[in-house]
Amino acid sequence: MSDLPTLDLANASFVTPRLAVGGDLDQWDDELAHRQLGELLAHGVTHVVDVRIEADDQALVRRLSDRVSYLWHGMDDVGQRVPPAWFETAVSWVEEALEDPDAVVLSHCHMGINRGPSLGYAVLLAQGVDVVEAIALIRAARPIAAVAYAEDALRWWHRRSGATSAQRRSDRARLRAWREENPLDVVRIIAQRRRAEGD
Repeated sequence: MSDLPTLDLANASFVTPRLAVGGDLDQWDDELAHRQLGELLAHGVTHVVDVRIEADDQALVRRLSDRVSYLWHGMDDVGQRVPPAWFETAVSWVEEALEDPDAVVLSHCHMGINRGPSLGYAVLLAQGVDVVEAIALIRAARPIAAVAYAEDALRWWHRRSGATSAQRRSDRARLRAWREENPLDVVRIIAQRRRAEGD
């Protein structure tokens, strides 16, 4: 989707016109965080799902804007298995938000590599996007997105949609094949992001 908005300040990427995934507001510079939020608002963001367990910007966002609905739905990022209930809660909230035709949702974590994009992946699945097309859309929009919990999101989606055993096997195999064809050096990316945060 080449006509998607691009952001200059905020650490986020639009996957569709109504769904963005990414990282958090600047944690060290309040003025920059304010400008980042302003940019998100200018691009239509009305709802934020913050999936960090380690932080919560709800008070900051509410102080800067009364136009944003905010869900803090934190989880860790240590490669654990994510239960279906975690995805169900967040995706249901996003689905309700998107019933408003003017709503735009941002799903974010700290760096925008795993947790935020993984929830974005689950949202796309719920919207009927193909298993491989969904992860490809996220990676195209945000090349650093590893979407580490996509397999858990897929497990949730299979349960929610009542997928057959054959469909589940096929989807898992296709996702695995896509990952093999599109590897990402996550360790290097995280190291680069941490160095940039230290500057």
